Amino acid sequence: MIERRVYRAENIQAAREAVAVLREQGLGEEAVSLVARSDIELEAISDRHHEADVDFVDAASRGAGVGAVTGLVAGLAATAFPPLGITLAGAAVLGAVGAAVGSWASALTGETLPESVRRQFDEEIRSGRILLLVDAPAEDRARLRALLESAGLRALDHAAPSAAI
Repeated sequence: MIERRVYRAENIQAAREAVAVLREQGLGEEAVSLVARSDIELEAISDRHHEADVDFVDAASRGAGVGAVTGLVAGLAATAFPPLGITLAGAAVLGAVGAAVGSWASALTGETLPESVRRQFDEEIRSGRILLLVDAPAEDRARLRALLESAGLRALDHAAPSAAI
């Protein structure tokens, strides 16, 4: 399983050196992202390493779940009212419609919300530190952590499954 781990660099030079170390270990461009204050990102971080700063995927998945439950409950409640003529199959359809609407609405809202790493480490980012996000197999965690810490980075308390393939 691919996991996302977060490390903190004190400056952009340390972050660049850490990216070079990760490349030497065989991690591709898609496995490494950097997050920093907007003034640092504009000056020092190339687009290929810039982490998106929105919560689109998380918001869409939460919305799908909430929408599906809401639609299903509404459909089941409607089956209890015979004049509407809604069957259990109709309740399932309302659940699916609720999931689609919830996903769509939440995804649009998620585009305006900060990504979860930015929310969790907002103080680190505002103080001018650079976060290095590494998507790597779980079995490589200890080895990569040792390499990055020897390069001067500090591991932060964040582990999550990664969307990277």
